[in-house]
Amino acid sequence: MAYDKDPQVRRIRLEGFGGPEVLQLETATIGQPGVGEVLIRVRAAGVNRPDLIQRTGRYPAPADASPIPGLEISGIVHAVGEEVVNFQVGDEVCALTNGGGYADRCLVPAGQVLPLPRSCSFVEGAAIPETFFTVWANLFGNGASIPRGPVLIHGGTSGIGYTALMLCREFGIAAFATVGSEEKARAVKSLGATPIQYQHEVFADVVLQATSGRGVEVVLDIMGASYFHENLRALAKDGRLQLIGTLGGAVVESVNLMAISSRRIVVTGSSMRPRTQEEKAAIARSLYEHVWPLFNEGRCVPRVDRVFPLEEVGDAHRLMEASTHIGKIVLSMDPH
Repeated sequence: MAYDKDPQVRRIRLEGFGGPEVLQLETATIGQPGVGEVLIRVRAAGVNRPDLIQRTGRYPAPADASPIPGLEISGIVHAVGEEVVNFQVGDEVCALTNGGGYADRCLVPAGQVLPLPRSCSFVEGAAIPETFFTVWANLFGNGASIPRGPVLIHGGTSGIGYTALMLCREFGIAAFATVGSEEKARAVKSLGATPIQYQHEVFADVVLQATSGRGVEVVLDIMGASYFHENLRALAKDGRLQLIGTLGGAVVESVNLMAISSRRIVVTGSSMRPRTQEEKAAIARSLYEHVWPLFNEGRCVPRVDRVFPLEEVGDAHRLMEASTHIGKIVLSMDPH
């Protein structure tokens, strides 16, 4: 199948750091895939909180990554580089990118590319990689440490939270989730989890009462400092606090270390973007083994709140900043 050698692409660049207005549409040329790379004609791209943080200058792209925002895409394989054996031109795929997803062409290491699930549209497929890679690696230990006891998910209707709750449902894990409205509480209930409305409930109190004082096995936390002390209180003995975000601050003061050591609590954290290609490829293989069969049965299909055309990316960021959405926000590359 023939393809244009040096395709012109529409993409979103950052014109400095700041509000959504710094997201500017431009046309540029993208090269051909190198060894082990796949060039994907992007049909849709997920919008994620790290994109917003990158836009404000607080989450710079690694030196070897694209400065163009966008960490997850779906589309059609346009070209493959040498040593790529699992994909060919014309395959429908989704992928975790190393940046560059806000464009209608994107180069991705082949190890981070997965077949588009049979049950998913391109829009739904673009809502999979960043959140499923993150949740699978952090909450499920890449399939090696699936929780047995209850867990607490903060931001239960965010892309990360909704993904975590769907997977908890599939693997039979009882879950609590913090939410900010009655509508979001209903969404959490529909996934079989217990909502906690943080505006008028103390989440640690709710968890401890519901578990007869024992607490949860894992807390998956996007907030950081503002929730740290209550997270410790909500954890059971030998529990794990898994930090994956710092929306509530990155610096915690006056920590009582005895609250950690006396109950053998593990406090850890991670970020997806700095992981090596080998680490990301390992997560992809584990997802394909454990989660892709669920997708292909029509289960765990992402909930998409709203789809914006690429040129309205600023409005997509504003919606995410408002935090009124449930599930994922997606950009469409189809002409409008």
